[in-house]
Amino acid sequence: MKINLAIWDRTLRFFFGVLLTAWAIAGGPWWAYVGVYMILTAGWGFCPMYAVMRFKTAKIEEKRFGP
Repeated sequence: MKINLAIWDRTLRFFFGVLLTAWAIAGGPWWAYVGVYMILTAGWGFCPMYAVMRFKTAKIEEKRFGP
């Protein structure tokens, strides 16, 4: 799997994902559960929506595992 998220993008996604998920659990709106998606993509380093739009914030294409 190729990585299409830069470190800064992953950090922001994780931060806002935690905030949104905590808000949803605390009784916020249902759409705040999008924070779970943000946390998963930050940890994975790959965003399927970016792949569909052929957009990436990572400068180099590298594989997660292997050469």
